[in-house]
Amino acid sequence: MATTEHPPPSRLRAWMLEGLSDMGKGTGQGAPQGEPEAAHKGQRWWRVMCLTGVDYFSTLGYQPGIAALAAGLLSPIATIVLVIVTLAGALPVYRRVAEESPHGQGSIAMLERLLTFWKGKLFVLTLLGFAATDFLITITLSAADASTHLVENPHLTSVLHDQQMVITLVLVALLGAVFLKGFLEAVGVAVALVSIYLSLNVVVVVVGMWHVFTADHVIANWADALTTQHGNPLVMVGLALLVFPKLALGLSGFETGVAVMPHVEGEAGDTEENPRGRIRDTKKLLTTAALVMSAFLISTSFITTILIPATDFKPGGPANGRALAYLAHEYLGNAFGTVYDVSTIAILWFAGASAMAGLLNLMPRYLPRYGMAPHWARAVRPMVIVFILIAFLVTWLFDANVDAQGGAYATGVLVLISSAAIAVTIAAHKAHQRGWTVAFAIISAVFLYTTIANVVERPDGVKIGACFIVGIILVSLLSRLARAFELRVTSVALDPMAERFIRDMASRKIRFIANQPDQRDVAEYRDKIEQIRTDNDLPPQEDFVFVEVTVRDPSEFESGLNVHGEVLHNRYRVLTLESSSISNALAAFLLHVRDETGRTPHIYFEWTEGNPLANFLRFFLFGQGEVAPVTREVLREAEPHRSKRPRVHVG
Repeated sequence: MATTEHPPPSRLRAWMLEGLSDMGKGTGQGAPQGEPEAAHKGQRWWRVMCLTGVDYFSTLGYQPGIAALAAGLLSPIATIVLVIVTLAGALPVYRRVAEESPHGQGSIAMLERLLTFWKGKLFVLTLLGFAATDFLITITLSAADASTHLVENPHLTSVLHDQQMVITLVLVALLGAVFLKGFLEAVGVAVALVSIYLSLNVVVVVVGMWHVFTADHVIANWADALTTQHGNPLVMVGLALLVFPKLALGLSGFETGVAVMPHVEGEAGDTEENPRGRIRDTKKLLTTAALVMSAFLISTSFITTILIPATDFKPGGPANGRALAYLAHEYLGNAFGTVYDVSTIAILWFAGASAMAGLLNLMPRYLPRYGMAPHWARAVRPMVIVFILIAFLVTWLFDANVDAQGGAYATGVLVLISSAAIAVTIAAHKAHQRGWTVAFAIISAVFLYTTIANVVERPDGVKIGACFIVGIILVSLLSRLARAFELRVTSVALDPMAERFIRDMASRKIRFIANQPDQRDVAEYRDKIEQIRTDNDLPPQEDFVFVEVTVRDPSEFESGLNVHGEVLHNRYRVLTLESSSISNALAAFLLHVRDETGRTPHIYFEWTEGNPLANFLRFFLFGQGEVAPVTREVLREAEPHRSKRPRVHVG
């Protein structure tokens, strides 16, 4: 709001901040105040599905092997349980999330609306910690698994032995380079990779099925072995339910599916307030991805369980972490197998793209708005660099080991899905949809059980998630502390009465009295004027207007300011404001008056009693505290030229 002139940005700075508009489209953030919102532009839903699909579909690279290790001969049955939970549980939940939160915030935004003040912010930061765990571990785990496929390729094992860490870091760096180049390029690459990868998997599945059904007795032998080991079908289903939490990585694509919603094109009539086409097409995206993945999960678990010896799935075995690649080499030859390896490596590497897109869409929507991140956190390229550096650290800490990161990945996925299920249950209850409320409550119970079972068996996931949560909260609070005296008001709007007060005062010295409203009776305003005149030695004929600020939600950082004017007791002019911080509201109002009138306004305070440190904490947490010096400090930061700065008087 200040009229300070800034030097033109350097070429590097301009390039770094250029990406701000790329991810800002469709968010409703960053659009100039008062301008009509432009029609939403984006990509066709099937193209965006490929972006989220590089995460979802790439789990075929390791999911059949995980299922075989966890369930053994029961792998196909356990996978069917996973598919049922996917189609009957996760899919309906996220289709409802797409309706309730069509701007990409997902279930976090839905739950944010249930809690206010600092408890709401801390709750959101906790969920963001799990989201960061999910998305960042997706980047590092997928890159590590891609490097495993590369190292284990028969043609490259001798050359790349013991180089997995270096290869993983290079793959993560290349992913960052794609996003520094531009988001649209990432979508184009994802479409090509998904198309090739799924086509190759169709070939492997068809050939595998042909071998299963043409080989003698393999299905009968598998069925006999199942009966021998586990008895009747009810026991098999029960055991499959018990091992299901270990297969939860197969649910990883839904959160990114809604996170990238702002990039779905929708229809011509879409607006940010009512993006009907985007919601409809996102539902198509989620449903198509779930159906395609379900078909592949069932078929691949079936052929890998029957055609690959159980010992080959164990750590160090040729099928460990690469079951479908094993079949590609075994039944289609090393030439096709190498092509399949290259495709698998590429999509596993690029699986981090959907996670990166989710991070870039999610984090800038919350942290800067809370004042818990610098301004540049709204831009794409600086955030890409931050996330890539964190991914480097995670890769180094876990020595590029896929198994070591699996617990954290599953925990992040399950916590987010559980929170989504709870959010849509509450939404259905508020909408008085009894049937959906019961259905979503049952789904929530299933996912909560899965989450708890996963945490009990693999507590390292919670530990890693806790590290992300503590890191986000600590950095966020430090950032908010560093920005404590920043001018946070995005706009100032005066009603006709308030504008009249300002016009009347513009011809003479503009004097305001900051008043904390109490009884708002005649005595309160009369005594306040007398006190200000006495403390500042002002003559009786001086004219004043009272300014009263009511603190709304002190945990909010940025907001617009609406100023209302009223005349009380037929003699006292009072301007009332609502804001998250008294000092910021007053500073923004004074700068607005200065800019509108061309005159320097004066405002009068009285000192607040109490310990200065305690008063600062009251300001930091509750938007109040020692108002006068903080108002002056906010003005000093917003307007560095002392001669142009509104005057603050304290008596």
